[in-house]
Amino acid sequence: MQNTLPPQRRSQGERTDATRAALVSAARALFEARGFAATGTPEIVAAANVTRGALYHHFTDKTELFHAVARQVAQEVADEIAQRSRHQPKPVDALLAGAQAYFAAMAEAGRARLLLLEAPAVLTAEQVLGLSDLAGFQALQEGLQNALKDRPEAVLPLRELSVLLSAAFDRAALAIARGESAEPYEHAVRLLLSRLVPV
Repeated sequence: MQNTLPPQRRSQGERTDATRAALVSAARALFEARGFAATGTPEIVAAANVTRGALYHHFTDKTELFHAVARQVAQEVADEIAQRSRHQPKPVDALLAGAQAYFAAMAEAGRARLLLLEAPAVLTAEQVLGLSDLAGFQALQEGLQNALKDRPEAVLPLRELSVLLSAAFDRAALAIARGESAEPYEHAVRLLLSRLVPV
């Protein structure tokens, strides 16, 4: 006769993490499909198969839950940029690879909507800037700094250049997410960087 072990019970911490993950996953799918305003908390708890009390145990309100979703999305974008750009032989190649990775990552269903359209309407300016930093701005600024470190000119406005390029990347990401081809935007980025960064 075969011995069977009783199923192991999850710890309180594991149950807590699983509930939070279920809420974030359910909310993300609904926010991507319908947007923040059209998504109600009853729909979220039903999709996550948890109680309303569980939602408010983990998150103060729907806005805090949205911020958690947006941070998850931003981290995914950051990870994809890092993966594509980290092994490039030249700083300018890393910048180009990072731009291509950003466009590709933001073209994934729902990401551009969440980070570039919904987040500025829902979150504080400080929170939106934090998402931007996470989703590529910091990597862009560091990439530019690395690529321009040998420029003979006086100190360059690296932060301001990064802000301008980041805004251009976001606008391009929205266009690509709407169905435009990424190739012309990648070519435009290459053209911009070729004027800025010594090859």
